Amino acid sequence: MALFAARLAQQSVVLTALVLGMATANAAAAQCNKPLYLTFDTGHMEVAPLIAEVLARQQVKVTFFAANEPTKTGDGSLGEHWAPWWKDRALEGHAFASHTFDHVYWRSDVAKGNAPEFRMQATAGVSAGKVMKLSGAQYCAEIKKSGDRLRAITQQTPLPLFRAPGGKTSPSLLAAAKSCGYAHVGWADAGFMGDELPSDKYPNEVLLQKALRNLRSGDIVMAHLGIWSRKDPWAPAVLEPLLVGLKAQGFCFETLRTHPAYQAWIAQHTH
Repeated sequence: MALFAARLAQQSVVLTALVLGMATANAAAAQCNKPLYLTFDTGHMEVAPLIAEVLARQQVKVTFFAANEPTKTGDGSLGEHWAPWWKDRALEGHAFASHTFDHVYWRSDVAKGNAPEFRMQATAGVSAGKVMKLSGAQYCAEIKKSGDRLRAITQQTPLPLFRAPGGKTSPSLLAAAKSCGYAHVGWADAGFMGDELPSDKYPNEVLLQKALRNLRSGDIVMAHLGIWSRKDPWAPAVLEPLLVGLKAQGFCFETLRTHPAYQAWIAQHTH
């Protein structure tokens, strides 16, 4: 009887701790009056471990848009080498969405009656560099393939959102994606972090101060998990000072799960 009472008391303590933890988390969320929505697109992944460390240290949750891009180490950003990295981010509570599997850029629409086609160019995969025509259904399959891979790696359902590489789209392309359940996510003008710009013309300190000066509540912010062309990487110099500086201004960070422009869409299309 004494043993049963001890176990019951122990369970009560654990339950109380869980309830208090949830209450604290809910209170923190309720106090987020100046939200920013930090997002990362995939890249060469060299800075991905550092970015993960900074996000964990600063307790910031983000949304990752993933494609299977070439990487400095391993077999692509959604390959087996990087799978443990994605699993760990899922356990930390980050959100995921598609960046198209082969990082496929829209180049132009191809008029074809009620069934539009699109001239596209992949920068990854077996068709990298080639210009090709895709139907709306084929483009949807390209978005879905990345989401399926994320789900297989993380055991987490990706958001029914996508970001077109370069943010390049057309009304017809967006309509095709919406018809198969994907809403497009761009970024705020001030949310362009400039990490893909040449570092000799856009040094990290200039980019940092510009972001601290111009970002506003509700902005979607976009950076990358590594840019091949930038000589002086952005993340090691800018990410943590940026997060600290924005917090000092009263900003907080949430994933796109809670963004008012996408909440209803996510609720209706997640499956």
